[in-house]
Amino acid sequence: MLSFDFQKFFLSLFDFLQKLLAARWRSLLLLFLGVLLPLQVFGLLTLELRENEGGFPWDLPILVAIHATKQPQLDVIAVNLTKLGSVWTVSPVVAAIAFLLLLWKQWRALSYLLTTTIGSTIINRTTKEIMHRARPQLWDSPAPELDYAFPSGHAMTSMTLVVVLVILTWGSIWSWIILVLGSLFVLAIAWTRLYLGVHFPSDIFAGWMVSIAWAIGVSLIIKPNLVQKTTTETPPATETSLLTEETQLYR
Repeated sequence: MLSFDFQKFFLSLFDFLQKLLAARWRSLLLLFLGVLLPLQVFGLLTLELRENEGGFPWDLPILVAIHATKQPQLDVIAVNLTKLGSVWTVSPVVAAIAFLLLLWKQWRALSYLLTTTIGSTIINRTTKEIMHRARPQLWDSPAPELDYAFPSGHAMTSMTLVVVLVILTWGSIWSWIILVLGSLFVLAIAWTRLYLGVHFPSDIFAGWMVSIAWAIGVSLIIKPNLVQKTTTETPPATETSLLTEETQLYR
């Protein structure tokens, strides 16, 4: 009669899980902090907004406090600065980066860049049409907007660009430079949207969360920073060909 050693079974299982976590803890942590957590926050904001048309109690006080700093000089700064976060301004930047990646034969990085930036725009437009949240009407804006508010397109566009650039340059000194300067850029664009009175703070925050989750989530699938970039004329094999597991799935 066969006997089953439960103790040996559970010890083997525990040993396997321990080794798996030791090998993959960075990926799991990134998945939790970079994808799951932001998506949960975005989901909670969306659910609350659908159930409460009045929005969030902290939206109006923040808008009023920012509007209290209104000055003619700041109006000019905000109107011009906010254009930098527009998809029409960011698109040529993305196109230029895509062209360089094409010349360098960085197919994986190029695929990640295009998938993430185009996908972010689609997510934004689709969510706006589903949520139908009207923009604030507290004062006459120097740069009024006519479409829906939730989530902020400028917040998503700026955040997506910064996260993509950080991921593409990860492992180099450029990633930290982009992270610092990019954070200031994202915050500046957010300030302009609130100062101009065309978004609620929750629109901005929701845009940030879904952009972070999307950009990091796509990177875990495409793995654009899988290898270090090389200065030789021959690109890395993983940039111009499928990985072993990807080839098996394709077949």
